Amino acid sequence: MTVSEAITASGITPSASYKGVEMTDDYVLAIQTEDTQANVSAWIVCADFVKGYPAALNPTTNDATYVRTGTATTKSGQQRSFAIEGDRCVGDAFQDFCLGHNIKFGTGQDVVVPYVWFSLRTGKGEKGTATIVVNEDASGNAGSNAGFKIDLKATAKPEEYTYSAA
Repeated sequence: MTVSEAITASGITPSASYKGVEMTDDYVLAIQTEDTQANVSAWIVCADFVKGYPAALNPTTNDATYVRTGTATTKSGQQRSFAIEGDRCVGDAFQDFCLGHNIKFGTGQDVVVPYVWFSLRTGKGEKGTATIVVNEDASGNAGSNAGFKIDLKATAKPEEYTYSAA
């Protein structure tokens, strides 16, 4: 499923003026799987048979103790990460790409992809690059659906992003 297909299927038109509650399902996470996908609307969405992809911010801090003032913490960095978990569905473009042999056993720049994450309600989010780390590709017990677990970890500070259908 592409970003444009996901937006059409949701029935929601992103609006920067939206006010109200956002649900977890209101967010879109997508990656560019081919260089020919020049527009974000053609990127592949992480959705089918995915149970969740909690978006975490992982700060880096340094603590120092000073005379008379005590301990102080300085934030020195921040990394975005997504912990993607779901049931394996062969034929889903996102899963087939991420769980393909080249990504599972790839290293370095070979497993870095552009990503976008934004709210369907507001269109606001972020765009950057991330490393795909496959932790499990066919987990589960006998009689269960085969599960998978993937971490998507930003390689740099993402830029602010607002989705536009144009």
